[in-house]
Amino acid sequence: MDETVTFSLEKLQESDIKKNLLIVYKALKEKGYNPINQLVGYLLSEDPTYITTHNNARTLIRKIDRDELLQVMVKNYIEN
Repeated sequence: MDETVTFSLEKLQESDIKKNLLIVYKALKEKGYNPINQLVGYLLSEDPTYITTHNNARTLIRKIDRDELLQVMVKNYIEN
């Protein structure tokens, strides 16, 4: 009856990335920015000033490695 429960560290990290990205997206939208344009600007330049400090969004986005963020975004785009 004892079953081993497994989890994927990759999935855990991916879910954290998604959660933080949604928080950043909402913060940008709340401040009246176009979230897609701002996120693209950040991803292309790595300039954190593209992201508002509202709701700690700038700190959250900087915790995510840009390469990992792009991988998650491309993977989700392709799979969905």
